Amino acid sequence: MATDLDGTFLRNDHTISANNLEALHRLGINNITRVAATGRNLRKVKDVLTDDTPFDFIVYSSGAGIYDWKKQQQLHFQNIGKQSVRKLVDKLIERNLSFHAFHPVPENHLHWYHRGGESCEEFERYFTFNNHFATELVPHSFPETELCQFLVIIPEVENQFQQIKSEIEAICPEIRVIRSSSPITKGYIWIEIFHRSVSKGNGVKYICGLLNIKQTETFGLGNDYNDFDLLEFTAHSFLTENSPVEIKHLYPNVTSNENDAFAKAVQPIVG
Repeated sequence: MATDLDGTFLRNDHTISANNLEALHRLGINNITRVAATGRNLRKVKDVLTDDTPFDFIVYSSGAGIYDWKKQQQLHFQNIGKQSVRKLVDKLIERNLSFHAFHPVPENHLHWYHRGGESCEEFERYFTFNNHFATELVPHSFPETELCQFLVIIPEVENQFQQIKSEIEAICPEIRVIRSSSPITKGYIWIEIFHRSVSKGNGVKYICGLLNIKQTETFGLGNDYNDFDLLEFTAHSFLTENSPVEIKHLYPNVTSNENDAFAKAVQPIVG
């Protein structure tokens, strides 16, 4: 059983309801592997989950890292290679975009930032929340390094997103672009750039291979565009009621994250 965290398993205030916690325990009693598949980095996962929260594995940073939650051990990670990093930095600066560039996993809570030509309120909001982990990017002295990901924040304009996505993916066959609705403010798109093998679905696939779990025995729950890779992999997939209207028809719906979506979704499994 794999679930997204924000907007899915967690309530809007980032707490866990008693019913969702009880459902996690019941899944464990029934020997069902419990996976949190999230866009959060590992440090931010630990802001909302305690060590005794009964997950078995964490697929974090949208699949860039996989972590054994019980053993507190890193199992797998995938960063963007050095040559692609250089091309992406140059392209984003040439495009005059504001962006964040995150250190390699597992230290990817640390990041560089660059302000482009047009101001973006959402970029500044994100920066305010994370500036104690941020260093200004100096183009000519940027180190030769792998990176976990890039984050570009733009207004929610579909044509602009598609144009930027096409341009970025054209210069680096090693990478892919993932779209996410902003978890901070409505009306913005987060453009996340990862290694092409990184996805929540591939993270769950890795765990299934590790434990010899058949794909037909997988269950997924999400609430946004960046959950598509997860829901396309899991055999039984659901979206919460609070998902964007334009995607809700793609999978069966359960109640919202504020109304125990996770507990209600797994009820047929645990009884």
